[in-house]
Amino acid sequence: MPTPIGNLEDMTFRAVNTLKEADLVAAEDTRNTKNLLNHFEIPTELISFHEHNTAQRIPELIEKMNAGLKIAQVSDAGAPSISDPGKELVKAAIKADIPVVPLPGATASVTALIASGIAPQPFYFFGFLPRKGKERTEALNDLSQRAETTIVYESPYRVKKTIQDLIDNFGADRQITLARELTKIHEAFLRGSLEQVAQYYQDNDPKGEYVLIIAGKPVEVTEAESDDDLVTSVDNLIKQGQKPNKAIKEVAAQNGLKKQDVYNLYHGIGEE
Repeated sequence: MPTPIGNLEDMTFRAVNTLKEADLVAAEDTRNTKNLLNHFEIPTELISFHEHNTAQRIPELIEKMNAGLKIAQVSDAGAPSISDPGKELVKAAIKADIPVVPLPGATASVTALIASGIAPQPFYFFGFLPRKGKERTEALNDLSQRAETTIVYESPYRVKKTIQDLIDNFGADRQITLARELTKIHEAFLRGSLEQVAQYYQDNDPKGEYVLIIAGKPVEVTEAESDDDLVTSVDNLIKQGQKPNKAIKEVAAQNGLKKQDVYNLYHGIGEE
């Protein structure tokens, strides 16, 4: 279940009740979660569950659930399994035929996306980039070619380097929005081209955890054919063996047009 990413008022009534009704809370960091439980006066017992003890904890937690205990799994902030521990326990529970009940709630990625000013769909969530080496190079190259809006997480210590790497791979004109300290007092958005953002950070130091919303690769628009050329293109495809509707669809896609418009043109619909 998700926990607030900053503002405790984002905790849902259902989440509070679920934590109260659980027999045990498996937490990424028991100290952080203890503060959350104390704030909402939740007495449920805690047990640590993080990336370094999954092999040990999962069999133990599965055994407890098979014995009838209700376990709520949380990460420090946001939704578990999304760049946080959780997916291994979900897989193990499903394999053991134990019901997995997801709760909706706070998540940094969509929160940043809807206020970014960049097309919100389709989007591609990547999470944290590899820090260096071939994996980072390949990831950046792949992301640079995507037409979807891309969501990346980054720490304040690596934001400047990541912006420069994005310029090298995406081009200086690609649009980006950086969201930091989401839902907190100092929540802020920085919007502009990669070059403009890089210039901003020459005089300002990054602060807080970041979500980067990167615009997709612009679609290259080719010069549309004339009406006569469009009809000829459809005829040529039909002569090559394609059915009329498929030929019309292909010509429309090649010219960035609606299939219905090319269909009407080809069949003379709407002409006086």
